[in-house]
Amino acid sequence: MAAYPPADEGHVPVLLNETLAALALTPGADVIDGTLGGAGHAEAILQAIAPNGRLLGLDADPAAVARARMRLAPFGERAILAQANFDQMRIVAGAYRLAPAAILLDLGLSSYQLAGDDRGFSFLSAGPLDMRFNPAAGRSAADLVNTLDEVELADLIFRYGEERFSRRIARALVTARPLSEARVVAAVIARATGGRHERIHPATRTFQALRIAVNDELGALERVLPQALDLLQIAGRLVVISFHSLEDRLVKQFMQREASDCICPPRLPVCVCGHRARLRLSVKKPIAATEAEVSRNPRSRSAHLRVAEKIA
Repeated sequence: MAAYPPADEGHVPVLLNETLAALALTPGADVIDGTLGGAGHAEAILQAIAPNGRLLGLDADPAAVARARMRLAPFGERAILAQANFDQMRIVAGAYRLAPAAILLDLGLSSYQLAGDDRGFSFLSAGPLDMRFNPAAGRSAADLVNTLDEVELADLIFRYGEERFSRRIARALVTARPLSEARVVAAVIARATGGRHERIHPATRTFQALRIAVNDELGALERVLPQALDLLQIAGRLVVISFHSLEDRLVKQFMQREASDCICPPRLPVCVCGHRARLRLSVKKPIAATEAEVSRNPRSRSAHLRVAEKIA
């Protein structure tokens, strides 16, 4: 079990007020939170849908589910929690016969995962370079760093981290093998890039890339968005908070496509696709954190919230 801080420390839900407004919650509604994390959003949602609204909360991380179970215990059977990746949403929601009026996906890491040393999500961690949301599934980040050849590793770092020094970093990591500790890997990356910090630590983009690859985060996001749309009631809200451009681009493209009556290539003179809009975009541009929130919670500086309403 992860060594996380107590329930009242370390976790600040991002864009909480904006999220609650976007979800347009009403008493008695059923809601799905596909990314429980520290359960801050889930707790606020359960309060908003009282007295009899239900929340189905999913998370691939067993430690996150255990922690959420403790935090949400006062809500009793209204809080339905399951250890599952959100790309299993259709199956889990079907098992509980939920037809949600709103679905929230708060992507990325929780503060507890960054604070824990047992899986090496942070480049400051003295723990193993693991990065799996579910420690019992798949290959760890250390497996990738120690087994991919230099070209494969460089491509991964560039594709998922958008890191311009990807080849230099990959070469340094391969030379330094075997590697197992997160902060040692971060130090290798810092040396390879000349210690360039810019606004962020030089290992930030590489750690992002490894985490995305280990957990197939973009693939899972592509799989869950159509499921969420199918599950929502008419007039239901889909709200997604992303923290980097790759996630936000996928969400933006999905919402724009599903808000269009035609997705034919522009060169065709008439529509032949038969596609009909199922969403209405509730905001044209993503909602960002205020300066006040960023000052309180620096993690929120890169957050982008997009919201759409199901119309068909």
